Amino acid sequence: MTNQSPLARRGRLIPTLPKGDVLGTYDSYFDAQAVVDRLAKADFPVKQVSIVGSDLKTVERVTGKLTYGRAAGAGAASGAWFGLFIGVLFTFGGTSTVVQYVIAAIIIGAGFGALFGVAATAVTRRTRDFTSTHQVLASRYEIVVDPNLLSKAQDVLSRPAAS
Repeated sequence: MTNQSPLARRGRLIPTLPKGDVLGTYDSYFDAQAVVDRLAKADFPVKQVSIVGSDLKTVERVTGKLTYGRAAGAGAASGAWFGLFIGVLFTFGGTSTVVQYVIAAIIIGAGFGALFGVAATAVTRRTRDFTSTHQVLASRYEIVVDPNLLSKAQDVLSRPAAS
């Protein structure tokens, strides 16, 4: 008898849509999530429930104009975090100047981050002069339930919500 190594290759997981019956369709994710929360509070086996978003859309919200100052600030913040990480790694040496290493690494990281942020903005100037965030949103959300549990879920939702 052999024990399979935890590092052994397992079968590939292929993404599939959940199978079952549609319990309800909602316009927002939060509405669908509230229904699943209600089911969970009623001790419904929520492992048999899925929220499926349909009609996906990419939404880009413009957050402002991209300036060199904004690029330098974002780069400095990112560099400072990286510097903090490196500074903490240096502290494992156990010297008495731990705080000095961390502060120096943060300052150096922020400086290089600001320089790289300005350089990256200068290279892409006139092709993208704004900042934005991206989201993938669905037009509708369906709650899919195991067919054997559909009537139980409908029964739970037909009762008044507990406060």
